[in-house]
Amino acid sequence: MPESTAREASPGASADRINLRFIVLIVAVATLGGFMFGYDSGVINGTQDGLEAAFDLSALGTGMNVAAILLGCAVGAFIAGRLADLVGRRRVMLLAAVAFLISALWAGAADTSIHFILARFVGGLGVGAASILAPAYISEVTPASIRGRLSSIQQIMIIFGLTGAFVANYALAATAGGSTAAFWLGFPAWRWMFWMQVIPAGVYLIALLFIPESPRYLIAKGRDAEADAVLSKLFGPGAGGRKAAEIRASLATDHRPRFSDLLDPATRRIHPIVWAGLVLAVFQQLVGINIVFYYGAVLWQSVGFSESDALQINIVSGVLSIVACLCAIAAIDRIGRKPLLLVGSAGMAVTLGVMVWCFSQGGLVDGALRLDDRTGLIALVAANAYVVLFNFSWGPVMWVMLGEMFPNHMRGSALAVAGFAQWIANFGISVSFPTMAASLGLTITYGFYAVSAAISFFLVSALVRETRGRELEEMTG
Repeated sequence: MPESTAREASPGASADRINLRFIVLIVAVATLGGFMFGYDSGVINGTQDGLEAAFDLSALGTGMNVAAILLGCAVGAFIAGRLADLVGRRRVMLLAAVAFLISALWAGAADTSIHFILARFVGGLGVGAASILAPAYISEVTPASIRGRLSSIQQIMIIFGLTGAFVANYALAATAGGSTAAFWLGFPAWRWMFWMQVIPAGVYLIALLFIPESPRYLIAKGRDAEADAVLSKLFGPGAGGRKAAEIRASLATDHRPRFSDLLDPATRRIHPIVWAGLVLAVFQQLVGINIVFYYGAVLWQSVGFSESDALQINIVSGVLSIVACLCAIAAIDRIGRKPLLLVGSAGMAVTLGVMVWCFSQGGLVDGALRLDDRTGLIALVAANAYVVLFNFSWGPVMWVMLGEMFPNHMRGSALAVAGFAQWIANFGISVSFPTMAASLGLTITYGFYAVSAAISFFLVSALVRETRGRELEEMTG
């Protein structure tokens, strides 16, 4: 494969050139996991009517069926971080692809709520694994000077996956005449919304067979010749050899990676860098972004939009999210990670506050909140501004930082813990939304998300350190 003309940034590496085409190729394959992450998360949006009709669900039951994937995500993220240290990043991503295939087929065919929950749990194992391994893998095969931009592609692919699911759902519902209407082979459209996922899952599985294993994993396992070959292809022979030496020097050689690495040796307390990672992981969910992703159609129908209009609004939100992620890619290696997080926290607090005000102006019609046209438009604009701000900041930056902020010897364990916390927070927010919205109302519910966004500003200011331009081997916590 032809090499790019970009020079390796390491001192004395003037004779070496980064093989940018090869790097972009393997990053593209790895971020297909992000696409699947987004598709599997977004496909549920627009299927709630079908699930409720098929399984006779209560508000709590709907929440459990929607959020079942998230428990699988928590388990998948927790297992994948450590399993990747044992058998490799690529092999675990292959297992994730298989989980996506099984889940898509099973969820669409589920005849009971229990079967559906189990199918979505299996899909969650794949999502959880892909969510933490794609950023980790990308950070381990890219140079520091462009790592932020390439790692941010993960979030764009997540949004592409979400938008792809929204478009497929809209097309299927529009063609069939509604999500619960009969479609191909007499099955309702909502079941085909899940079966459509087989196509991207199959592409992901096949593509993974053509990318190399992470060189940092290979060195940790003593497979130096393979690691040297990968690094030489990525960065050139001279720079590749130097990077291999840096990786060997940075890895703890006296023991295998273990969870006790997360403790500060001096105090035997959880290392501050782990706390910073947990804050990023948990507060990315406490600001409520996945309520828009999972319940967007239901939310907009509850304030007066039709099902067709609500599904189209989801598509608009997805397109705006992609644009915001592209802006983040342009900015993240120039102005840094922490400034983007701070801008996002402040902006989300304001836009969520506007949504809270809008919901407080509504009235109940047949037990559902209704807004007048003007207030509904303000709420719609505020919601999309919120989505844009999230995807300009916390959306991509959280994943970039989790992939690069931890020292080599604890990266797998720290990712396991942070990923588990992130998905548990996601589960708690998602499963509680239908009940909170019904019992407390949208005003109080979104007020909680607004307060969380405001708190995140101060936590980032106090705990998060900038990682822009630093090599992974320089990360010490």
